[in-house]
Amino acid sequence: MFSRFHNRKGFTLIELMIVVVIIGILAALAIPRFMKATAKAKQSEAKQILKQIYTMEHTYRQANSTYGDNGLASTHGAVFTFPQIGVDIQANAMYDYSIVAGATTFTATATCPNPGIDDDATPDVWTIDDTGNLQNTTNDVIS
Repeated sequence: MFSRFHNRKGFTLIELMIVVVIIGILAALAIPRFMKATAKAKQSEAKQILKQIYTMEHTYRQANSTYGDNGLASTHGAVFTFPQIGVDIQANAMYDYSIVAGATTFTATATCPNPGIDDDATPDVWTIDDTGNLQNTTNDVIS
């Protein structure tokens, strides 16, 4: 009589519920970290393009004795390039880029428009100047 109950194979409800709870705890820990890592990866676009603008501005100044290419390169406004310094922005870029240049200084800015990197109202803003000072003036990842 008892032998037919001992031959059953499978999991009990308690065992399944323990597994579900463990998976829930792991997901609660992993998802916020994944979202933050994704946001930081998106920020690397701005850093990379601003460093390219910095290099090309200095190259342009060597040839012309002034920094060049004031203006805006926006993926949303359908302008994808800074033609004087030779920097092209991809059409699917997350950020809008602008340069304010003079004879002896320049500042390039990358701004992620709304919704920001993590889909809130806070924009993400990066700047680089003629000294190579790269700053995250408004960090959307931590706000």
